[in-house]
Amino acid sequence: MDPIDELAAELRQSIGRVVRAARREADALPATHTTTLGFLHREGPMTIAELARRRGVKHQGQSRTVGELAELGYVDRTASDTDRRASVIRVTDAGRAALQRDMDARTDWLADAIREETDAEERALLRRLPELFERVARRAD
Repeated sequence: MDPIDELAAELRQSIGRVVRAARREADALPATHTTTLGFLHREGPMTIAELARRRGVKHQGQSRTVGELAELGYVDRTASDTDRRASVIRVTDAGRAALQRDMDARTDWLADAIREETDAEERALLRRLPELFERVARRAD
């Protein structure tokens, strides 16, 4: 395997482990709730069908998740302007606050891990990563 391919595979695996660990250790919301709230927060209101398509899940499962979020007061539903049979789902202020609490908790967990597991030289290396990852991620835009 090409050295760049090996690096890409190692990065993908290690980034995935860090993300999963942060969610496991810090998130109060189930992953289905976090993902749904995240889509609505970043991309704005959408129908259950759009959410299901974007998340790659079945309509029935997404409908259940939206129902659970609505019971918690994290989303609300309004009739679509273009199709009165469809509901448009919006994240509420309470939903944004719950999502923010989980994001803050993940940041806190990662900051603690960095403090405990790295020295000054390693932290200097880590400081360069956000810019590099942003540059790589822009290829998808």
